[in-house]
Amino acid sequence: MGARKTSSLFRPIALLQFNPANYRTLLTISMNTADLILRPDFNKQDGLIAAIAQCTTTREVLMLAWMNEEAFNETVATGKAVYYSRSRKRLWRKGEESGNQQIVDEIRVDCDRDAVLLLVNQIGKAACHEGYSSCFFRRMTDSGKSHEVVGERLFDPTIVYKK
Repeated sequence: MGARKTSSLFRPIALLQFNPANYRTLLTISMNTADLILRPDFNKQDGLIAAIAQCTTTREVLMLAWMNEEAFNETVATGKAVYYSRSRKRLWRKGEESGNQQIVDEIRVDCDRDAVLLLVNQIGKAACHEGYSSCFFRRMTDSGKSHEVVGERLFDPTIVYKK
């Protein structure tokens, strides 16, 4: 039997390695099927989407933050994680104060296009502003009545953030 031919319409679209130049090209092709599938929908949730950062090598979930379209576009253009701070109402370039940057290896868009998963290389000691490698360092116990710390504090936030 010969090789089965596949219609180009049904070929899977994959973004295996993050390459800002290639991804930027996809973002600028208007009305392209790949563009519509890959581009997040910023028309939901007041222009914000959830952004989950996960370590590329360990697969540990590091944090949940928010992105607006400007933060997403800058992340794609620079290959460095940029979020939108809801409390400060401005872009937040991860590591701008602490030095703990996130280099983006891959971006995945969820099925509803209202959330992204960033596979990142965490540069610096920790992703969490409280000094832990992950923001998810508390585990609920006793049916949610209490919690325990399951991570090690890697830096003192009062020294790093001198506020």
